[in-house]
Amino acid sequence: MGNMERLERIVARLPEAERVDVEEWGDHPTFRVGGKNFVFSDIVARSLSLKLPKDEAAAVVATDPHADPAGYGLGRHGWIALNIEDTEDEDRWQQLEEWVRTSYTLVAPKRLARLVLEQDRSDSSGETPR
Repeated sequence: MGNMERLERIVARLPEAERVDVEEWGDHPTFRVGGKNFVFSDIVARSLSLKLPKDEAAAVVATDPHADPAGYGLGRHGWIALNIEDTEDEDRWQQLEEWVRTSYTLVAPKRLARLVLEQDRSDSSGETPR
């Protein structure tokens, strides 16, 4: 399975998320909720940008050799740029999924963010979601 297919599967589990290919950017995909971007990607999902809380973004950039502050001044707002190899293991994809979900919750309307946060809490506690 390729990176884009994996990314699209992660995004498909997020309520009202959609892929929008931006013609002006060479049809590079963005993933949005409520008209707001939560992931920017290249065509094959080897380069991703997503939003994290500022402290977490700083920690990721400081400790992950494949992460940098995102360009265009977005880095100062918690956006990070990631290089994703085609050979990433399951642990890396689990981390990427957590970051995509976090980015989604930071930009989604509150009612949608709450759904994802509640699901994450129930998944981590072993509870059955209502």
